[in-house]
Amino acid sequence: MKNELSRRGYNDYDFFEDAMRDFFPGFYGRRGGGHKYMRTDIKENDKDYEMEIELPGMDKKDINIDFSDGYLTISAGKSDKEESKNYIRRERSFSCSRSYYVGDVKKEDIKAKYDNGILSITIPKEEPKASGSSKIDIE
Repeated sequence: MKNELSRRGYNDYDFFEDAMRDFFPGFYGRRGGGHKYMRTDIKENDKDYEMEIELPGMDKKDINIDFSDGYLTISAGKSDKEESKNYIRRERSFSCSRSYYVGDVKKEDIKAKYDNGILSITIPKEEPKASGSSKIDIE
């Protein structure tokens, strides 16, 4: 937390100011840019792509992967069922979703594994479409 406060240039930490920044990022501006959740690394191999997506603190049952129209959509949600009125702020319950265009591949060839907060997905490369001759003979 100390490093985050130093980066923002605050000398005195203001809890409610920080809460307002999180609730209204459009008004206050986004911190860090990019995606806060589901940070992704994609590596290209000869025959496939390997994706590694950060989903710390999730259980495998909290993650859903859907493939439709060439898009791989990963959604994750976690909520704490325990209700208590003593909380001022709760940040451990959230949901997020992110889509990636992977092209025209077979759903059966996509493999996923979740281990230690990292979702690993292997996606085969699209096979190039046969570009047969489109020449038409003239009679």
